[in-house]
Amino acid sequence: MLRTGNRKRIENTLLFGTAGIPHSSKSQTTQAGVMRIHELGLGCMEVEFVQGVRMSNSSALPVGEVARKQDVRLTAHAPYFINLNSQEEEKVVASRQRILQTACITSAFGGEGIVFHAAFYMKRPPDEVYERVKRHLAEIIEQLDKERKRVWIRPETTGKGSQFGTLNEILRLSAEIDGVAPCIDFAHLHARTGKFNCYRDFSWVLDQVGEKLGRKGLDNLHLHVSGIEYGDKGERKHLDLRDSDFQYVELLQALRDHDARGMVVCESPNLEGDALLLQETYSTL
Repeated sequence: MLRTGNRKRIENTLLFGTAGIPHSSKSQTTQAGVMRIHELGLGCMEVEFVQGVRMSNSSALPVGEVARKQDVRLTAHAPYFINLNSQEEEKVVASRQRILQTACITSAFGGEGIVFHAAFYMKRPPDEVYERVKRHLAEIIEQLDKERKRVWIRPETTGKGSQFGTLNEILRLSAEIDGVAPCIDFAHLHARTGKFNCYRDFSWVLDQVGEKLGRKGLDNLHLHVSGIEYGDKGERKHLDLRDSDFQYVELLQALRDHDARGMVVCESPNLEGDALLLQETYSTL
């Protein structure tokens, strides 16, 4: 049986939650998921639109009402089917639309930002891909501003060498485009390189955030954490934290020592169990 966490927390500190509706939710609706997050004593939830945005504006409003009432902060993950570097223009147009649609619905339920995998290199030079992604993201944010539906746009660090999304690329986008902020997936960083799995490495990542984005970057983090299985080509699948080699305690210590703030979203198969493990471990440091 899952233990509940401690609802008492300092505002503007680290919040822990799940990538999607907790498995132990009474039903697999977003509203029920938010309620379960509150019951567990967790602080945030990432709404998963990974297979498509299947929520209307009218459905989004009560989700936001429940989240505000229960003091649960929300974000969202856009569909996986995004590639801003596709060589087929219709796929780029569809990718932009998926980002915009996710952002609009997230704004409707009061979510703070959206996460997505921005592109594949498609055997193109990384600098060329960077400029293309940057242009598309700037235009997407301009459109959202016109519609007054501003949420943080968060391209994610990715777990395979074929994917756009190194730490440097994501931090550079965040520094150069107003409205873009990073989603740092520490499991992806580890799987992509075989490194980034000790206190020194985690501290270096956070130092990079501080150097490139300032203190405000460390105050506005969106982090993904899980165990991960990986090979020569990077990420294979997510694992429970205790079934992996990922040194999550050392990561939590680095976050504590950097006074990091924002959201830690657990993506392991044992969603709420590992989210609570992260929260409870952090509280003991």
